[in-house]
Amino acid sequence: MANEGVNQGRRRFLTGTTAVVGGIGAVFAATPFVKSWEPSERAKNAGAPVLVSIDKIEPGQKVSKLWRGSPVWIINRTKAMLDTLPGLKDRLRDPDSLASDQPKYAQNIDRAIKPEWLVMIGICTHLGCSPEFIPDIKPEPFDPDWKGGFFCPCHKSRYDISGRVFQGVPAPLNMVVPPYKFVDDTHILIGVNPEDKA
Repeated sequence: MANEGVNQGRRRFLTGTTAVVGGIGAVFAATPFVKSWEPSERAKNAGAPVLVSIDKIEPGQKVSKLWRGSPVWIINRTKAMLDTLPGLKDRLRDPDSLASDQPKYAQNIDRAIKPEWLVMIGICTHLGCSPEFIPDIKPEPFDPDWKGGFFCPCHKSRYDISGRVFQGVPAPLNMVVPPYKFVDDTHILIGVNPEDKA
């Protein structure tokens, strides 16, 4: 008798609607909690590898990505840029990158795994300024025989297009090449050496 006059269809509808609304609310309430389990941006910058797509980087172009709080430059070097490297050896402080802690694949004239792709931390080794990328092979006020590379306006340190430091400037070492590897022809993983598994 207590159920007389109760619309069972309406009751089922209201029960179903309440369950759906409650479920959606639970998802929204749980999302921030689940997201809190993911590493923060600060944690990612502390050392997590960074995947970079290189297929849209034009020849002669530089792009910058953040890894461990430092700018990492990826430069698609042209043949003309690479052709300047052999003629600079006598002007460089450490032409073979033996004086600084560098990956083995950076201890050559290109300082790279693939000659056309330079991957380098964009910080001057003198006092941590950010050098300018000056790729043009033409006389510059700071070097009448400029072959392209990097110039730090803070204290006039100069580096060639492989980040090798010139003699007679304040910077003591070549610019740092971070660990990296090619995942495929269009992606670089910064923070992992070629022999490491990611």
